[in-house]
Amino acid sequence: MQKSVAAPASEDLANQRLAELLPQAAALRDQGHGQIITYSRKVFIPLTRLCRDVCHYCTFAQTPRKNEAPYLSADEVLSIARAGERAGCTEVLFTLGDKPELRYASARAALEALGHASTIEYLAAMCRLVLKETSLLPHVNPGVMSTEEIALLRQVSVSQGIMLESISERLCEKGGVHYGSPDKLPAARLATIRAAGKLQVPFTTGILIGIGETRAERLESLYALRSLHEEFGHIQEIIIQNFRAKPATKCAGREEPDMDELRWTIAAARLIFGPEMNIQAPPNLTPDDYSLLIGAGINDWGGVSPVTPDHVNPEAPWPHIATLRENTEKAGKELVERMAIYPSYARAPSKWLDPSLRQAVLRGSDAEGFPRMSAWSPGLGSASIPAPVSRSVTLRLPAISPDVRDALSRASDGRALSEDTVARLFRSRGHEADAICAAADSLRQATVGETVRYVVTRNINYTNVCKYKCAFCAFSKGRHSANLRGPAYDLSMEEIIRRAHEAKMRGATELCLQGGIHPGYTGETYLELVRTLKSVEPDLHIHAFSPLEINHGAQTLGLSVGQFLAELRLAGLGSLPGTAAEILHDDVRAIICPDKLNSRQWLDTVEAAHRNGLRTTSTMMFGHVDGPEHWARHLLSLRELQQRTGGITEFVPLPFVHMEAPLYYRGLARKGPTFRETLLVHALARLVLHPLIPNIQVSWVKLGADGAKACLQAGANDLGGTLMNESISNAAGTEHGQEMGPAQMDALIRSIGRLPLQRSTLYGPVPEATMRRSYCAPELSAMVLTPAGKQPANPPHRRETEKRIDMLLLHS
Repeated sequence: MQKSVAAPASEDLANQRLAELLPQAAALRDQGHGQIITYSRKVFIPLTRLCRDVCHYCTFAQTPRKNEAPYLSADEVLSIARAGERAGCTEVLFTLGDKPELRYASARAALEALGHASTIEYLAAMCRLVLKETSLLPHVNPGVMSTEEIALLRQVSVSQGIMLESISERLCEKGGVHYGSPDKLPAARLATIRAAGKLQVPFTTGILIGIGETRAERLESLYALRSLHEEFGHIQEIIIQNFRAKPATKCAGREEPDMDELRWTIAAARLIFGPEMNIQAPPNLTPDDYSLLIGAGINDWGGVSPVTPDHVNPEAPWPHIATLRENTEKAGKELVERMAIYPSYARAPSKWLDPSLRQAVLRGSDAEGFPRMSAWSPGLGSASIPAPVSRSVTLRLPAISPDVRDALSRASDGRALSEDTVARLFRSRGHEADAICAAADSLRQATVGETVRYVVTRNINYTNVCKYKCAFCAFSKGRHSANLRGPAYDLSMEEIIRRAHEAKMRGATELCLQGGIHPGYTGETYLELVRTLKSVEPDLHIHAFSPLEINHGAQTLGLSVGQFLAELRLAGLGSLPGTAAEILHDDVRAIICPDKLNSRQWLDTVEAAHRNGLRTTSTMMFGHVDGPEHWARHLLSLRELQQRTGGITEFVPLPFVHMEAPLYYRGLARKGPTFRETLLVHALARLVLHPLIPNIQVSWVKLGADGAKACLQAGANDLGGTLMNESISNAAGTEHGQEMGPAQMDALIRSIGRLPLQRSTLYGPVPEATMRRSYCAPELSAMVLTPAGKQPANPPHRRETEKRIDMLLLHS
């Protein structure tokens, strides 16, 4: 988790001038957070405004005479939460007075009527209600808490908080602002923060400046918090909040700290906590000086509500989010929304979240732990797809950092990027992401032009029986899963031949064959399948067998992978689909496909195919438990392989379709990549693989027409195959169909001003007569899915197969 850096001694720091601190703090912030300034879109629920404390600056806490009801009802809580949900909020912030039942009989009576023994218990119930009825994630600020109370709230909130305010005990003495407020004793508040650390609760805290403390006491407060964070790693943000004088309080005439004092304290906090800590200053308390706060080292604006006021500072309205974004961009930064739990904590849910909350956070997150910004997922239609980025977007925008500009220049020149640099590019957002997509599309135009190619092909998934247990796969069926998402099948040779013959009549140039790893199949099964199809339709290119199938076939025949590939090529195999790659990073494979080939075995198998004169595609299935560092490793592994062999024809990003995936059902995967991530994978594939792999393909079956068009305008140049049948994505729940015919392909391509062209598997021309057939193809005949176990596991004797072929051709 976050670690601090060595900071100047307290006395030295107190004596440093503002002009010396600011550049150091800003540079340190940039080191940890780059161009990003975050905020949380929240709805503010004041569960009760009763409080046993009497802070001399507070207008939030009120007496029973000023409250119609001591607590908001469940209906009121839910009404506010639902309004926030409709406004796009992801966080519900519960703020309340500290233990009012210890002071007011009316609070005790109200709690009894609600069926709860304490305010904390009622708060937990309301958090549970919001979690059940909405998509919002609760963050709670209930004041000083016991270990038991923190543990109770940990079950129903993704983060908690309490402001330390100040470590100064002077402020609790007579004449101090905290006099008469037992919950403001520094020791009590530090004990709460320590208990939260022991319980591994993501925690928000900070200091309030201008309430009578000295600079030295501010620094002591920050050092005390740093000490707790170094011990437990649980403090997710430090808030530097400036005191605001409010009418009708004892502090109404107190002078407020000026901007220099606020900036000095922010810069000091940044130097004390280091580059990774999240340092926040509320924007509504300094509405005219955004750039000055950014220059002091903050990286977060805190919670901003489009629905509810700041009940603690009602005189200071929240800025409109559009205004916040505009001012953040004027300071050269990118405004990015976050959840109530910060990204680094969201990415480690097993440590920082109660098991009951992990699924909600994961399903609402992108690969870095930021919230998903739309309902879009692969396979789910075209809702919320943004407009494509024009190539006119330049790299001179203020939010484009020098490291991104340099990386794009080097990639466009064909130079290899480091793994860290590629991962950094994958983390880009906003203007930087737009610039990457624009650079990729410009490179596409310069290298492969305006033509978008596709192949008329038929997918034949000959069996869905598989002995492997890939956690992401909704297609395969084990021996005991015949009734899970449809029956297990094992196509008869007659059906396979019929489909091949029909594909030829419909203008196909390719048959793409893949299936589960049937435990009854051997290498001879695959050889016989190729021989049979080449004897039936010798003009069709056989594009078949993933590296996993190749390894299975070789092992069952006692051959090396190279020997088996040579046998397949002699039998008529034309090329291999580079599937089963998933993510070429063994940490990820250990989760999603632990019994499958490891990364090295996959790469070695593909290299062996190239050495045997067989070209392959390459793929990456992304958006589940993976992230930028894994995508970077994957792309660079393919680049290195292609540099050695030159055998890869195209790269095909495959966004994870989550709807029917077992991994998703178990609450262990995200809802596929976000649209931003999907665009960046296509764009960075163009840039990172340049000039070695010139063809970047879009999977229309996973992205649909609108998604495919957007990716074609972000560096991609190939639309894949017409498919005719598609079983794997269809089993996962995609809504985009199983065939996109040539006329549809052409219309899609022309709609973005590009030129369509049919191609062969290996990017050669297609005979004119074949192409004409593809445009007047008859409807597909009904498919026959031969039930698994109703035919021999191994293929019939060759002579018997030949008889079946003759009979089929005779009847045709």
